[in-house]
Amino acid sequence: MYNDSLTSLTSQMGTERDKAATVFYTHPVMTDDQIVAAYRSSWLPRKIVDIPALDACRKWRNWQAEDDQIELIEAEEKRLNLKGKILETFTKARLFGGAGLYIGTGDGNLSAPLEPESIGKGGLKYLTVLSRQDMSAGEISQDVLSEYHGWPTYYEVTGAAQMVRIHPSRLVLFIGAKQPHSLATTFNQGWGDSVLTSTLNAIHNADSTSRNIASIIFEAKVDVIRIPNFMASLGSAEYRSKLLERYTLANMAKGINGTLLLDKEEEYETKSATLAGLTDILMAFMQVVSGAADIPVTRLLGQSPAGMNSTGTSDMKNYHDRIQSMQELEMTPAMARLDECLIRSATGTRDQDIHYTWAPLEQMSEKERADIFKMKADAARALIGSTSGQEIIPRDALSDAMVNSLIEDGSLPGLEAAIDEYGKLSEQEPSEEELAASAAAAESQRGAPVGGATFRGREKAKGEGRGTQNV
Repeated sequence: MYNDSLTSLTSQMGTERDKAATVFYTHPVMTDDQIVAAYRSSWLPRKIVDIPALDACRKWRNWQAEDDQIELIEAEEKRLNLKGKILETFTKARLFGGAGLYIGTGDGNLSAPLEPESIGKGGLKYLTVLSRQDMSAGEISQDVLSEYHGWPTYYEVTGAAQMVRIHPSRLVLFIGAKQPHSLATTFNQGWGDSVLTSTLNAIHNADSTSRNIASIIFEAKVDVIRIPNFMASLGSAEYRSKLLERYTLANMAKGINGTLLLDKEEEYETKSATLAGLTDILMAFMQVVSGAADIPVTRLLGQSPAGMNSTGTSDMKNYHDRIQSMQELEMTPAMARLDECLIRSATGTRDQDIHYTWAPLEQMSEKERADIFKMKADAARALIGSTSGQEIIPRDALSDAMVNSLIEDGSLPGLEAAIDEYGKLSEQEPSEEELAASAAAAESQRGAPVGGATFRGREKAKGEGRGTQNV
């Protein structure tokens, strides 16, 4: 079979830039050197890696337990720098495709599973961040009855004198971009891909467009001078030297007084490049990067939303939902064993009522906080029946719940200390005004017809109850 070599210069058919050519996909591979170079030399890859990891950790967690237990747990987190270590581990996992946080307990048998029940008070000694570059994954478990099925059965770290084998239960493992098939068949056995792998083309296009626009700025104004017999005279070295000297002096004179001296036979004109629309083109490429990284443009570029009635609220809400999903579906399971050890190391025991929730990422303004505080106060008044004298919820129970709510959301700074000093509502004796108001409310309810029935009320003795009525 013979093929001709004819190509079309107008349609580009038969060339590498054939318009009829379609897109094809291959397995993307980024070496560690390329990953590090992209992260260190370009701000877009760095932000794509850092922003979700930072947002997932910056508000951290709210522990639900007794006050003294919370203080012990938070002090243990601070001692171990847990928040900073998790952030570093998660960032390196996104950059390199995987990383682990080693749980240091002082136990010498690192190849054996870590049992949280064996951790006593102060049992956590230290935490060490290990990226994919620092350790290698061992054989992938094929035991379907094992909790580590599909995962490496061990990890090896090269120490100062020997190779150390670590059981996976002693590591908080994070995977970067998960792969659709078994970890045993991946390029990086036991690990995922860098999050930069699937976004690299979009980053390249945005960076190239930005640099091309920067080049156009320098070419925005070009002076054109037509010289008689220019090409014919270029063969002479003396002519070229005099030409360069002459127009160097001409440029110097122009720079001083704005006057350009030319021969009568020469022609001069200025060509300017059109810069309109370049910003829109660049922002279009940035939006593609934003979609590839799943980060809103307002968060990625740090700019306010553009356009009429544009607030960016829905974009940020979707982004915060995504971060919350990462926290609940990726970080919480990975940190489960570490948290069990943390609670025991902080308190010396394991109270099953101790748990935590991830703090919300949305930040309310002062006005929004004030509006929510007012709504809570109005709801509390309605629940205790401030107008009718009937309590839907016992006043003491509602008071304790309101105190907890206001302490959690920080509406009244110093409230917890004030409650400790002055006591709760249930611990205080009712004042004479409260007793008089209660008696008046009960008196007004006697004999009042409700739905055709007549109610008669009586107050119980002090300490027996409040506002209880008999029919």
